[in-house]
Amino acid sequence: MHLAGVALPEGEHRNLWIRDGRITFEPVPGAETVSRDGWLVPGLVDAHCHVGIGRGGVLVEDLVELREQALAERDAGVLALRDCGSPVDTRALDDEPDLPRIVRAGRHIARTRRYIPGLAVEIEPEALVDEVRAQARRGDGWVKLVGDWIDRGVGDLAPEWPGDVVAAAIAAAHEEGARVTAHTFGTDALPDLIRAGIDCIEHGTGLTEDLVGEMAGRGTAVVPTLVNVENFPGFAAAGEKKFPEYASTMRRLYASSGAVVRAAYEAGVPVFAGTDAGGGIDHGRIADEVRALHAAGLPAEAALAAASWSARSWLGLPCIEEGAPADLVVYDTDPRTDLDTLARPRLIVLRGHLIS
Repeated sequence: MHLAGVALPEGEHRNLWIRDGRITFEPVPGAETVSRDGWLVPGLVDAHCHVGIGRGGVLVEDLVELREQALAERDAGVLALRDCGSPVDTRALDDEPDLPRIVRAGRHIARTRRYIPGLAVEIEPEALVDEVRAQARRGDGWVKLVGDWIDRGVGDLAPEWPGDVVAAAIAAAHEEGARVTAHTFGTDALPDLIRAGIDCIEHGTGLTEDLVGEMAGRGTAVVPTLVNVENFPGFAAAGEKKFPEYASTMRRLYASSGAVVRAAYEAGVPVFAGTDAGGGIDHGRIADEVRALHAAGLPAEAALAAASWSARSWLGLPCIEEGAPADLVVYDTDPRTDLDTLARPRLIVLRGHLIS
């Protein structure tokens, strides 16, 4: 195939060809021209989703339903997923060339009875290091911890792991060649995680100015999942009768969530776009997340980069470059200035094949 258009992020008009599933800038005789104009964007990334988890936390193990989740992402222009914890083995999807690439984090690791039932490996602190090593070998270079959750004895969010155990577990993951990320809503679990050298924080609504500064200095990333944070008022209402302090905390975190994201970006913390699809969020909502990042204070181009070229680089995936796998999306208007166009991809090329 042959395509022409403005290639991002460089913003230069380019002609590119696809041969044997890969991009080349050398003309290929006889190639069919499938696009003569538009904006060529490296395949989008949903940096926090859960293939294999359906509405209400129900496990999805049927291959047809797993395909439907992945297809919803692909049709939104998402050609790579960071599956941020799933109890379902989805590797059968890797054999299907029309589905996005999946970078897995193994299963969530949570404290016993301190997370959504059935989703995590539930253990006590003395077993954390061994379980982190096991999940590092099960995943694709990532491990997912549950850093905090409601503690019924406290009546509010509370850390799941002692600080020394967290430090040993993160060190063990790094020894296995894996990066570590953690779910956190509140503040109290964050200092130990960040100081132990964690690579990423999911949600991060409890970040403070001091913690943001430390993350920026260490290069620790955050994936804010703002479309999921929109559910916080509902979480508060559901828990208010039994846990009024928790309800108050969730409302406070919701109210400050946009300011936290803006502060993180302005401090130089790497910010990436993830929807938390699976469970309470439908797959295929990356355009909503990019718009939410922009509304929180990221410039439009930075919000787009958080779901495309910057996220791909972070995950070790190439962009529009010589010899790279041909994973790209074509839009009619410049998405750097019109984020709404992300909801309307004109063409999708995945693994060198024209999808739509």
